[in-house]
Amino acid sequence: MRVLVQRSGKASCKVSSKTVGSIDSGLVVFVGFTEGDSTENIKYLAKKIANLRIFPDSNDVMNLSILDYGGRVLSISQFTLYADATGGNRPSYIKAMKNDQAIKLYEEFNNELSKYVEVSTGEFGADMEINLTNIGPTTIWLER
Repeated sequence: MRVLVQRSGKASCKVSSKTVGSIDSGLVVFVGFTEGDSTENIKYLAKKIANLRIFPDSNDVMNLSILDYGGRVLSISQFTLYADATGGNRPSYIKAMKNDQAIKLYEEFNNELSKYVEVSTGEFGADMEINLTNIGPTTIWLER
């Protein structure tokens, strides 16, 4: 399981020109799954994201989690996190989990993350337009 976390101001996800998910501030989380991913991975990364200290404290030091700072999460499924371009210019996505399995884990991940913080989502499997303001910029790669 791979997760790309970005500290964000306003962020939104549109499908066919319709906004399906948005936040005013918090984290944008891109999440991808591979074979062998489990509930254990989901629980670990959801807790890690909730407690990741990447928000500024009163001294402008990244010392607060989203739980301390406030805000929401915009969760976006992204199988391309498992792209492999080592064999040429056209990436292979063979390591990405198949849709019918990945959608179940994506829903489980969002449910687990929502135990800590309010979660808004994109639309699994859709062609999405993501707009976000990356604050910092702060971008963290997590994998389990």
